[in-house]
Amino acid sequence: MARESVPYEAAIAVMEARAAAIADGRAGECVWLLEHPPLYTAGTSANPAELVDPDRFPVHRTGRGGRYTYHGPGQRVAYVMVDLNARGRDVRAFVRSLEAWLIAALAELGVTGERSDSGVGIFVEGAKIASIGVRVRRWVTFHGVSLNVAPDLEHFSGIVPCGLHGTPVTSLAALGAETGMDRVDAALRASFEKVFGSKPD
Repeated sequence: MARESVPYEAAIAVMEARAAAIADGRAGECVWLLEHPPLYTAGTSANPAELVDPDRFPVHRTGRGGRYTYHGPGQRVAYVMVDLNARGRDVRAFVRSLEAWLIAALAELGVTGERSDSGVGIFVEGAKIASIGVRVRRWVTFHGVSLNVAPDLEHFSGIVPCGLHGTPVTSLAALGAETGMDRVDAALRASFEKVFGSKPD
């Protein structure tokens, strides 16, 4: 689980290359922990009306599922490249496992996260703290999750995050919880192994 700050276009290129290598049997599974400069991404279900301020940050069209989301400093992005050929070829179960992973990591940090019927992602007392958007090619996953550690939450105002009108966004910082990235990453690493039963690169 490497960790760094990476431009979005470069991250997409690396993910696509790694996913192809996993599908070909040339590389192992990988979880990539990183941050991006401020930007908005539009998933395959993005509604243009939900891009409130299109000139604020760069907007990237992407092949992941979901709608508009924000990435930026203080947010931990985790790109998850695993082989569903060896994990049952069940995308819905994979997404549920990502949710369980985030809930378990938050619990390690003293925060109670939960699923919601209103949309994919993880919520704390009705506010969204983590988003999920994945793509699968040749039964290998890429893209993944984002967890709000200590981002500027005002940056989310340029979009309707994940299409959830009226749903607030929160962060570990806003909740008064642990915000050290080393501690957050340790919780993500430990929880991933518990939920997925493996420890990828």
